Amino acid sequence: MSVEVASPTATDDRSEFLALVDKSLVQNTLVKVLLSKYQGAEADLQRLTLRPVTVRGQACLSFVYTYKTRDITKNHPLDEALALIAELLPAAFKNAHLLSLTDDVQLTFGKKNKSRLFVGRAVEREGASTGHDREKKRFLELTRPFLTDLGVTTAKHELVPAMARKWKQINKFVEVFSHALASSPLQRRGVDEAIHAVDFGSGKGYLTFAMHDYLRNSLGRQGKVTGVELREDMVRLGNDAAARLEQPGLSFEHGDVRTYTPAAIDIMIALHACDVATDYAIHLGIRSDASIIMCSPCCHKQIRPQMSSPSMLRPMLQYGVHLGQEAEMVTDSLRALLLEACGYETKVFEFVSLEHTNKNKMILAVKRAEPVDATEMMEKIQGIKAFYGIREQCLETLLKADNRL
Repeated sequence: MSVEVASPTATDDRSEFLALVDKSLVQNTLVKVLLSKYQGAEADLQRLTLRPVTVRGQACLSFVYTYKTRDITKNHPLDEALALIAELLPAAFKNAHLLSLTDDVQLTFGKKNKSRLFVGRAVEREGASTGHDREKKRFLELTRPFLTDLGVTTAKHELVPAMARKWKQINKFVEVFSHALASSPLQRRGVDEAIHAVDFGSGKGYLTFAMHDYLRNSLGRQGKVTGVELREDMVRLGNDAAARLEQPGLSFEHGDVRTYTPAAIDIMIALHACDVATDYAIHLGIRSDASIIMCSPCCHKQIRPQMSSPSMLRPMLQYGVHLGQEAEMVTDSLRALLLEACGYETKVFEFVSLEHTNKNKMILAVKRAEPVDATEMMEKIQGIKAFYGIREQCLETLLKADNRL
């Protein structure tokens, strides 16, 4: 491959792009990196796709080289992978696309390797015009009937100003769900096979309707979505709207995550689960062998009174807000590690805070294709518990009770 010298601007853009790739790896939010517009010597090479994988316990990037008639896969440790990406841009590939759960970044190289970096909107160098800014992709259109029925849009399909935050949350939720679905075992299921999803704490049903609409109308899948809610008036409201809009496969039921026993769950959602209700929701998802588990936890009350902070940390944790933040971090880390031990690839990242709470964290777990050895993960979990003097964590107790650990 012939190596071309990049301009200073191209070097800056490439460095920023690589920094964003590195950030997504550190935060465990990377979905994929796609390198295209190949300019090298291999005539049949079309593109290069990079995805995070774990090889013998080591975090790596899988490089899939796509040729006209074959694919070649090579796995590289993260540091080596980042260095290789830097070598390939722009010497071999002129376009790069980073897709993560939080970022959508495009890097392009034109004549004389003049670069442009798009992060949400185009970042123009040296004061150039921004007339070609990229419009942010939406996973749902404002014209969808359920948005009008639920009061997100007007009869003319215009966004109600007071619902702007809710609209942002709906779109981000569907975006995260879309990426999870694409990497889950459900992707291999036939389009005529039903996908069962349960949304606990569905409330008025914004996200329940959105997930059903995305499965049925955007993807053409046989989505069967159930919203489960404690408030009976919300259940009636949801079922009335579903009937009015003629939404097959969408229903709302009265129930609690601790006692609800669905026939089948492929996708388990719990975005309003307070304290140990999140543990019960995750446990139900694991017990049902759900392919996707999405939780947005809040009110981390169980762990905090158990925590015995090491002496060196006590000056920091004498402030209540810091102790609360640490209890939250420890609780959700244990949940994520327990999901990993049960065979899920798990990510913890910032979401859009809900109207019920200012918490903005999401735990996303996607079932792995191959079983995992839970021994090492359980050693890490027990180490954390011993460090903080934690006697019991609800999810671990539930999983041990039915012999899953």
